[in-house]
Amino acid sequence: MRIAVTGGSGKLGRHVVRRLTEDGHQVLNLDRAGERSPGLALVDLRNYGQVLDVFLGLDDRHSGFDAVVHLGAIPAPGLLPDAATFENNMLSTYNVFQAARRAGIKKVVYASSETVLGLPFDVDPPYIPVDEEYPARPESTYSLVKHLEEQMAVEMTRWDPELSIVGLRFSNVMDVADYADFPSFDADARLRKWNLWAYIDGRDGAQAVVRALENGRPGFEAFIIANADTVMDRPSAELAAEVFPHVKVSKELGEHETMLSIDKAKRMLGFAPEHSWRNHIPNGKTPTEG
Repeated sequence: MRIAVTGGSGKLGRHVVRRLTEDGHQVLNLDRAGERSPGLALVDLRNYGQVLDVFLGLDDRHSGFDAVVHLGAIPAPGLLPDAATFENNMLSTYNVFQAARRAGIKKVVYASSETVLGLPFDVDPPYIPVDEEYPARPESTYSLVKHLEEQMAVEMTRWDPELSIVGLRFSNVMDVADYADFPSFDADARLRKWNLWAYIDGRDGAQAVVRALENGRPGFEAFIIANADTVMDRPSAELAAEVFPHVKVSKELGEHETMLSIDKAKRMLGFAPEHSWRNHIPNGKTPTEG
């Protein structure tokens, strides 16, 4: 396919661009920054005219897209004032969704967020493992925007029954170099309780994008995307009992099983995480590539 990837220069975006390119797709990275290359177009996603224009064509570089992967955003709360985060992320996503519709693009995959589940869980989750079945519980402006983006996707796919929008609620994105810190988390279970000790390897995040492009159906669906294990060496059931003693555990947890449920993504998208930090830090030593 011909695929536009917004934010392809970011931490997750680099993995996505690499994976899609390796899979044989024609990929154009739409970002505000990056080294000049045939694979990059400098676009301000807050400018609707620029977004629509580049979706329709760009000189002799492309004449349109079959799909859009929207990752371009301020990536976390607390990086900018709340109003700036809201303005940038909400406007950018509206522009991408609307321009895709106007350009006749019927397949959109975008980065929603684990934060809509109620992170940082200062208020207990309704049950563990958490899943997509309970209403969103945004606790920050960043998360509020992610929730509103999902609602916008619901309405836009209602307006256009052929349009497919898949929201991937990515967990905390990690590169191999990040895994060096993981062994230290065991010292205090509360250090990473804010997202139920979850993470997503950037390569597995890219795999989720590929599966969503392949298997997304008309309409809107949201999926939690996390690795199959936690960031901890301690057993998952032990962590849940210690930190969330009053929360119902709805299933028997495997030893290190993720508490951000990926069952829906496995079932509907064919998502199957392939990478674990445990393969890179044997016995808590320095991370290795591969």
